[in-house]
Amino acid sequence: MVKVKTFASPLKIFETRKELEALDAMVNKFIEENKVQKVISVSDACTQDESGSIGVIRVVAYE
Repeated sequence: MVKVKTFASPLKIFETRKELEALDAMVNKFIEENKVQKVISVSDACTQDESGSIGVIRVVAYE
């Protein structure tokens, strides 16, 4: 059965690389802890709210 998990992270100017590395670590930890055997898809989408704050949402589809 295919399952989907989403992860979100705010992005701040001059800290984006660190925040993306933290997001990678969060996803990798989820995959390891849940003993995910097969990752089908990983997708990122950028977001922005009314105040101009930006973020990223990462969607992982797995079995």
